[in-house]
Amino acid sequence: MRATAWVLAAGGVVGLLAAFVLTVEKIALLRDTDYVPTCSLNPVLSCGSIMRTPQAEVFGFPNPLLGIAGFAVVTTVGVVLLAGVSLPGWFWLGLQAGTTLGVLFTHWLMVQSLYEIGALCPYCMVVWAVMIPVFWYTTLHNLQQRRLPLPAGAVALLSRYHGVVVTVWYLVVALLVLEAFWTYWMTLL
Repeated sequence: MRATAWVLAAGGVVGLLAAFVLTVEKIALLRDTDYVPTCSLNPVLSCGSIMRTPQAEVFGFPNPLLGIAGFAVVTTVGVVLLAGVSLPGWFWLGLQAGTTLGVLFTHWLMVQSLYEIGALCPYCMVVWAVMIPVFWYTTLHNLQQRRLPLPAGAVALLSRYHGVVVTVWYLVVALLVLEAFWTYWMTLL
């Protein structure tokens, strides 16, 4: 439980900062169409090209606003847990729903970035990196508390190797990024 609390608190703060910076950059871009965001570093690491796509405003407003709201909640939950407060099961299931939607949306945006837009946003990648453990440790906690159905043996195995799951997930994402931009990476050698 303590690990989950720290993951939520730290992940929430990092995600909140990334979402805040993305929002500031988006506002600057809306004010001045010639503005070059600080995260536009080269043809591949280019927030500006991503911020100009329809995927950057899926619900009719900039996506980072969802991050500001969501990561503020995640941060608060983490801090409350670190303070020793016990939250009811219904709350944990609500957090599970939120983190599941967040990780699915983030991964959809990841696929769009890699295979449709053809660019990477460093701040967005921070959000990708944060959503994985936030989702995973919320899920693991709910599994351990029997709020989600999975055989006890599987839960014990996942609990024992919880860090391996996150590590493999990160490796898969890194391989996808490497594969999607292989031609560009090869020009850097």
